[in-house]
Amino acid sequence: MANCIIASTSTIYGSQPLEYLNEALTELYSGIDEILFIPYARPGGITHDEYTSSVAKAFNKINKRIVGIHTFSNPTEALKNAQGIFTGGGNTFLLVDQLYRNKVIEPLKQAIHSGTPYLGTSAGSNICGLTMQTTNDMPIVYPPSFKTLGIVSFNINPHYLDPNPSSTHKGETRETRIKEFHRLNPQPVIGLREGSWLHVNDQEIVLKGKLTARIFEQNKAPYEIEPESTLSELN
Repeated sequence: MANCIIASTSTIYGSQPLEYLNEALTELYSGIDEILFIPYARPGGITHDEYTSSVAKAFNKINKRIVGIHTFSNPTEALKNAQGIFTGGGNTFLLVDQLYRNKVIEPLKQAIHSGTPYLGTSAGSNICGLTMQTTNDMPIVYPPSFKTLGIVSFNINPHYLDPNPSSTHKGETRETRIKEFHRLNPQPVIGLREGSWLHVNDQEIVLKGKLTARIFEQNKAPYEIEPESTLSELN
């Protein structure tokens, strides 16, 4: 029974890290003292320790203690014993590569399905879909597989950006890239804008935040859904 927050980003403009999610995180991690953090995505190439320290400061504000999975000699056991889990953003290719190479992708999936509360932001949200193939990141490493956790039965595009009609940039838009994905892949894709998240409670999936999300399905025109809408029919 999954209990997850799948968020587009950790930080929105004008806000401190995770601040916009504080109320939701207090509920998600209710009754929990310690959260296991997975820092493998390493934004900007920072170290695991630096990333963990930064995240710990954000969680101090809701009275939660953070411990990095990289500090355990047996990360599989760390996942089995975790009260709660958080996977942060950064580079999705690097994150998925490290999950496979540390042999924790299946233990992580099992922990989430067993009900361990899980937060993912950005790359940590990408891995909740069927594959990581709708990430925006550069392929700085080559993971053993693009298959991810499959907590939801669709793919996610965090940090979704709408086309800007006044921009002089003439390259591909996010929508164009997702259309390219659907030429070869059947699963739906959810474009999550900044400040939006999905709340997964067992089989129920609800869009949270103040903004709509854009839904892409193969051989269909993209469409918008309003906050508080359910996506369970896509799961």
